[in-house]
Amino acid sequence: MKFSILAGVFTAGALAQSGAWQQCGGQNYQGSTTCVSGYRCVYVNDWYSQCQPGAATTITTSTRSSSTSSAPTSTSTSNPGAKKFRWFGVNQSGAEFGSGKYPGTWGVEFIFPDNAAVQTLINQGYNTFRVSFSMERLVPNTLTSSFDAGYLRNLTNSVNFITNAGAWAVLDPHNYGRYYGNIITDTAAFRTFHTNLAKQFASNSRVIFDTNNEYNTMSQDLVLQLNQAAIDGIRAAGATSQYIWVEGNSWSGAWTWNTTNDNMKALTDPQNKLVYEMHQYLDSDGSGTTPTCVNDQIGVQRVIGATNWLRANGKIGVIGEFAGGANSVCQTAVTGLLNHLQENSDVWAGALWWAAGPWWGNYIFSFEPPSGTGYTNYNSLLRKYVP
Repeated sequence: MKFSILAGVFTAGALAQSGAWQQCGGQNYQGSTTCVSGYRCVYVNDWYSQCQPGAATTITTSTRSSSTSSAPTSTSTSNPGAKKFRWFGVNQSGAEFGSGKYPGTWGVEFIFPDNAAVQTLINQGYNTFRVSFSMERLVPNTLTSSFDAGYLRNLTNSVNFITNAGAWAVLDPHNYGRYYGNIITDTAAFRTFHTNLAKQFASNSRVIFDTNNEYNTMSQDLVLQLNQAAIDGIRAAGATSQYIWVEGNSWSGAWTWNTTNDNMKALTDPQNKLVYEMHQYLDSDGSGTTPTCVNDQIGVQRVIGATNWLRANGKIGVIGEFAGGANSVCQTAVTGLLNHLQENSDVWAGALWWAAGPWWGNYIFSFEPPSGTGYTNYNSLLRKYVP
């Protein structure tokens, strides 16, 4: 989820030219349709155009079909008979709260998952939990510095609780490709961070490593190199049995993956356990900041391009974040999304709702038992898809 970074991007986009890799067009988009020097506005789909490197031009949805009444044509072939997901669950968010307040105090600026709530979800069949954390709290000095013992202990306790219960724990450095707000450019240091982290969990086969949450507004080659550095670092630590989930630029959005992140197909892993993690929200700008879905088919519409990319390149994907508002349009759209993923289970391995956590309160998508808005409105729907 994009949080305040996204809000700042779209506010700026409405006032001036859109920056590198920012949105510049799409259905209901109100911002600038021109890009800064050296970038051009490239149509991705009816809901999203993006500033990508190249000669300046403007492409808006007026030059494309504006229909949103049905899903775009797919060249993919669905599997006869949907299979169960390998991974299906919920993000656990809280340890990354209090952005900018470092190191912060547990219980004041940030919180770790509630084990009782996690157990409730495990009892209902959810088997995967992506645990967000802050790199600045784990390594408070530099990316290569030693870990903060208390923060690591709390993170490890959360992960061990999940995996000891037989579920999967996804380690999610929730940093948007940044460290203390600055884009990470030192790939060697990034590799060292992942080596050091992986050493802590190398013996736990139920751990999954996520390279970083939602890289955005960065050089596309840098995103590729950071992901490869993370893969190399994890394997160098002796963590050879675990899956690695890699994320892409432009907030790892599924709806722009095939145009923005095509170079990610070059990633290599000696263990052949890479999974391409994409995120997809269903509101007009794809930010997941409103409970309104564009239409009841938008879930399918926004992932078909990614489905085709995965199949064409022989890759496996997972939707690491998705959600919908508490209304019938979104419930239909979410159902369509999950059905599509299951029907194409040769390339999609699962999906995780955003998000649960003790401090979400009345957040529009909260999946924290027993009374989170997302939990009360979607639990019965999502439980149909548990493995």
